[in-house]
Amino acid sequence: SFFKACRHKDEQTLISCHVGEGLNTTECLENKCCPSKTIHELKCYMPFKDNLQLTFRLLVLVAAGFFILGCLPFCCCAFLQRSQCVNPLRRANNEVEQTVWKKRARSKDIYGLLLD
Repeated sequence: SFFKACRHKDEQTLISCHVGEGLNTTECLENKCCPSKTIHELKCYMPFKDNLQLTFRLLVLVAAGFFILGCLPFCCCAFLQRSQCVNPLRRANNEVEQTVWKKRARSKDIYGLLLD
């Protein structure tokens, strides 16, 4: 039903819905058939294959797929750039960390001597 349409042209013949002819609008839609909006001999008929609608929907699906595939590398790079396990610049450097701890320990010792 994704590629079917209920719009019919005058030259198209209406085919009765496979579940029955005397259905109301709700029953007709529940059975994936088209209810008649104007006065026809059939109140519930089978949908038509609409090539224009088929082309348009396929074009939209393909464009959406290309858009998602185009955005995927940017999203992955942005996510991986913030990750510490992948980006080495985000990891703590052991030498720098040890130097910072040593300076903190010295400053605490000097600060403690000044207070005494």
